[in-house]
Amino acid sequence: MPVLSSPIMPSLPRLTPVAIIDILIVAFLIYQFLMAVRGRRAAHILAGLLLIFGVYELVNVLGLELMRSAMTIGAPFVPLAVIVLFQSELRRLLARIGGLRWLSVGGRLQKREFTEELVMAFTQLQQQKVGALVVVERDIGLRSFVESGVLMDAFLSRDLLLTIFHPGSALHDGAVIVQGEKIAAAACFLPLTVRPALARHLGTRHRAAIGVTEETDCLALIVSEETGRISVAVGGEIEIGVTAERFEQRITEHLIRRTKGSDVRGRSQKWREEQHLEREAARDARAD
Repeated sequence: MPVLSSPIMPSLPRLTPVAIIDILIVAFLIYQFLMAVRGRRAAHILAGLLLIFGVYELVNVLGLELMRSAMTIGAPFVPLAVIVLFQSELRRLLARIGGLRWLSVGGRLQKREFTEELVMAFTQLQQQKVGALVVVERDIGLRSFVESGVLMDAFLSRDLLLTIFHPGSALHDGAVIVQGEKIAAAACFLPLTVRPALARHLGTRHRAAIGVTEETDCLALIVSEETGRISVAVGGEIEIGVTAERFEQRITEHLIRRTKGSDVRGRSQKWREEQHLEREAARDARAD
């Protein structure tokens, strides 16, 4: 029986260890790039570029000489156009690769006391309608943003956050950046998102939160000074008007590795219950 041979097989390289490593590196870079452009304006630009390449192949097949000559003349400018059109995405890609902590497992993990302090601080800021923006570093470093603000290097606590974001404080404008369990800096400047489809009522804090999460993998937490609503931004997407329980759930799932049977509420839940009882007692006292 004759052995069937394929013209493709001779052209395929042997899968040596070096070839496998080469394939994995290319796949990793493609994955990182697709993650950088996922769900954004750049995805439409990428689709347009792919369409242009498809048209070029069609022109070659049909033998349209004039069209092919015109596209050949413009071909050398394509790499420059890609750099200009994808400059923010390329910057994000390099940040993802360069800022990645290769030896870490599951990202930076905080203790539960850390999230409890955050929940209690944001609950009180919400009640008082005090604007706030806190950015928590995860895998990609935020050093460039830290250097734009006032360095602090202080352990995060509810009282410290309330002091920083007090309207009379010199540090209340700008963002607080948290690294590990410490406040690295306050009054930091963040990049604003340029996405045109965002709702017009979103203010500078919300746009800065979306902007920094577009460029890094950080978690951004916002309190609106107009409405007092709490919002959470991650991966360039924002969830507006979350409840205290949902807020704690979001920061827990992003910052703490959950274990079976663990209680995610803890001290912050007890604190909220105490606050509720105090308000009920105050109302009863006024009624009497």
